[in-house]
Amino acid sequence: MRHLGDWTSYWAQRSPEAVALDEPVTKRRWTYRDLDRRANRLAHALAARCGVGRGDRVAVLAHNRGEQFEALFACAKLGALFAPLNWRLAPAELDGVLADADPKVLFCDRACAPLAAALCTPVPARFAYDEPAAGGEPYEALVGAASDRAAGSPEVSLEDALVLLYTSGTSGKPKGALLAHRQLLFNSLCTQLAVGLSPADSTLVFLPLFHTGGLNCLATPLLHQGGRVVILPAFDAEQTLAVTAAERITLVMGVPTIFQMWREAPSFARADLSAVRSALVGGAPSPLPLIDAYRARGVLFRQGYGLTEVGPNCFSLVPDDAFRKAGSIGWPNFYLEARVVDDDGRDVADGAIGELALAGPMVTLGYFRNPDATAQAFRGGRFFHTGDLVRRDDEGYHTVVDRKKEMFISGGENVYPAEIEQALAALDGLAEVCVIGVPDERWGEVGRAVAVRRPGAALETRAVLAFLDGKLARYKIPKSVVFTDALPRNPAGKVVRPTVKERFGRGAKNS
Repeated sequence: MRHLGDWTSYWAQRSPEAVALDEPVTKRRWTYRDLDRRANRLAHALAARCGVGRGDRVAVLAHNRGEQFEALFACAKLGALFAPLNWRLAPAELDGVLADADPKVLFCDRACAPLAAALCTPVPARFAYDEPAAGGEPYEALVGAASDRAAGSPEVSLEDALVLLYTSGTSGKPKGALLAHRQLLFNSLCTQLAVGLSPADSTLVFLPLFHTGGLNCLATPLLHQGGRVVILPAFDAEQTLAVTAAERITLVMGVPTIFQMWREAPSFARADLSAVRSALVGGAPSPLPLIDAYRARGVLFRQGYGLTEVGPNCFSLVPDDAFRKAGSIGWPNFYLEARVVDDDGRDVADGAIGELALAGPMVTLGYFRNPDATAQAFRGGRFFHTGDLVRRDDEGYHTVVDRKKEMFISGGENVYPAEIEQALAALDGLAEVCVIGVPDERWGEVGRAVAVRRPGAALETRAVLAFLDGKLARYKIPKSVVFTDALPRNPAGKVVRPTVKERFGRGAKNS
């Protein structure tokens, strides 16, 4: 009997010839029958060749491609965990993630082959999507030798984890969020209710599939609904505009930076966006001039909010309220409970600022092999504490006003200062450093290192930034360094970050 997480077998019977996945660059296409058959083949191969079963991890290190969805749905049939890895990380960072995930299998593409070759963590089985790649057996041989008969286990339940997504932590060590079958199911249902998804809809996926925005904002909800997912390996403003027009994409999703880059593209004014009925925007509030520019092109913005651990489609602001409630993330989506609480977990009054806490069937199971982080997030209850400070008005609209943690968002990616500060601690000549986020027209925010030299050291900006090159993903590396004689501290000796931001957050340049 088909279990509730086996979506492809349903659509393979209901709409076998409907297109599930499209790759315009490679001209490859998967119907729902194709996707289900290949997911079945992969599930049988993973079980027989690699011993993958319920709860085992299957890792993927690759740029966006259809085979990642084959792996996702093969894992769904087996009760295994799909673990897409962040190829933007440095080898040392990725080794830490791989050691924590402890997968039985690693799939890799040609673009990521050098990174895979630099990894030290052993994986029992490696397979290459392309030839040649880094020491892996051919993927097509693995899939081609297996049966396409129905695969799956009746023991798989909605409470079984399906996806393992790693998010950066304030301590600098990534945490693996466990997304259950029910989280993907209810996120899909919430998205359908909020946006009105139908099998006639299509979306363009260019955000990386190791990111919940690429995987779960529109891709998995559309596949649950029987729609079409058009896949590009990366974002390029001109290319994505052209594909949106050529493929008659109906729904697009991105952070404000993406839509600003589209707006600045030479072809924006003449691009055919007539099929696009809605644009989902998250990661940061959309500037009103940007909303206006798209409204003039007939594209309505739907501001939202979400995170890897919940949803990610949690809140939605309908286009009619874009100006009246500028900056708001709107109302909670269906099935989601939202509270705004103080440090003691008590609800605050409308208009007051508190931490956003969320509950419902689209909430994570917790963090993989990290009970302390899980307990801290849930605080002994069923509400997940997001760390975001919000204000709810008397109409029920929510607005994010700050982040309880020191995290900032650069181009839609979470950046945690503690991770950068830990890396810089090993730099000779540097006594101490505090990393803050500062405004940036292109990326929203970028990092700035406020640094104190050791006595007699001749450390300069170039040396600080060069030291981080290859140790951290490039989006984490600060764009500027400011040197000062001392960092402000409180009586307990802790650095006072608000004072650092006040002094060095805007006008100061590299020094």
